Amino acid sequence: MSAPAEPVPVGPPPGPVAASPAPTGGASATPAPAVSPPADADRPAPDDQPGPVPLAAVVDLLGLVAYGELLAFDRMAADARLAPDLTRRAVLSEMAAVEIQNYRRLADRLTVLGAAPDEAMSPFVPALQSYHDSTEPKDWLEALTKAYVGDGIADDFLREMAACLDEPDRRLVLDVLHDSRYDKFAGQEIRLAIAADPKVVDRLSMWARRLVGEGISQAVRVAGERNALAALIGTGPDQQTGVPALFKRLTATHSARMTAVGLNN
Repeated sequence: MSAPAEPVPVGPPPGPVAASPAPTGGASATPAPAVSPPADADRPAPDDQPGPVPLAAVVDLLGLVAYGELLAFDRMAADARLAPDLTRRAVLSEMAAVEIQNYRRLADRLTVLGAAPDEAMSPFVPALQSYHDSTEPKDWLEALTKAYVGDGIADDFLREMAACLDEPDRRLVLDVLHDSRYDKFAGQEIRLAIAADPKVVDRLSMWARRLVGEGISQAVRVAGERNALAALIGTGPDQQTGVPALFKRLTATHSARMTAVGLNN
């Protein structure tokens, strides 16, 4: 039997590896390109910074909603004293407490964005104060109708603009708007009042129309004075754009809300 063949070595031979010759012609070797940190390395996290929507528009809308929440707290606390019994007074007082919590969330977000809450709210004081001064309720039913109709159309207006925001600002605005529990309470109280005395329909319907007229008037005023806010009025599902289409949608929603509680449009 013959001896087995010796194995063939694999890989480089042992010993030092000669260095490659230096380039000729006096040119130095090209250094490896430096690795730059990612462009977003020093930027705030996405949840802390608004997206493509201009910062001025975000601050304006948050300021408008924040002042609305502050006024809602004041108004509900005052209107609670018009309640016919302690149960209803307690319900409205609890709702007022929610409004001030909502205000704090908005104020905190404005601070994160680098805006002072009082400065963000101040441009909207004249319009909102004018609306509330001209629509002061005289009794419990007028207070309820203002909450149901007036706050309802204001919330619809704000939802339209919030739809143009990026997260987390869109969700924040939608979260702080009045929830269904608020609408159900006011709506049920109005229906009960109409069932007990049908004659109040005409009085409350006229009051509701006044509320809507004043509300839309002040909304137009705000949109006209604040260009950044006007830019948030987007395109509706029917592909109509701008303020006329927005108020057409608001009017349609308002009519449905009136019918739901038995008031005349």
